Amino acid sequence: MLTVIIDYESGNLHSAEKAFQRMARETGAGDVIVTDKAETVARADRVVLPGDGAFPACQRALTGHSGLYEAMIEAVETRGRPFLGICVGMQLMARTGHEYEEVPGLGWIDGEVSHISPADPALKVPHMGWNDLVIDTPHPVLDGIVTGDHAYFVHSYHMAMHDTAQRLAHVDYGGDVTAIVGAGNKLGFQFHPEKSADAGLRMIANFLRWTP
Repeated sequence: MLTVIIDYESGNLHSAEKAFQRMARETGAGDVIVTDKAETVARADRVVLPGDGAFPACQRALTGHSGLYEAMIEAVETRGRPFLGICVGMQLMARTGHEYEEVPGLGWIDGEVSHISPADPALKVPHMGWNDLVIDTPHPVLDGIVTGDHAYFVHSYHMAMHDTAQRLAHVDYGGDVTAIVGAGNKLGFQFHPEKSADAGLRMIANFLRWTP
């Protein structure tokens, strides 16, 4: 069993790599590696797409790395491998991003990425720090996770959903902010599970065991 974390120069992946490797050992889920090799992504049993920074830059970096985008599409869409997008990696799952300019996403989730606009002007953007998850839809990757569990966020943009059935969880930050999305074999976390203490590690373990 091989889980790959795609490296397309989207940020420091060390903490994510260590968290996924730890939970893979504890669950017997096989190997976890960080890779920028298309041929490794193509043969992966599970695919993780992280992302830090702006939506347009991440989208162009992913499609600009030789063969990486195509290998990911082959693994996830054609072969049906479980997929997890993290932070901007989740945002890229949307139909469109509106950060600085309009940029198409993967179109896996029926939503658009737009700036967070809290109803309370005292709430600062970026949304940064711990927030309480509100579970909207049960899912195997949320096994053992309940409303009120904490997750760690760092973001200024969020996914506004057109299909609310694809929203698995949200948080309140002067209004609803989408926290987890899912459709078929594809999942996305707006927060950083590797920085979200026990709840985050539990979700990583659940993903590594998940069979869509």
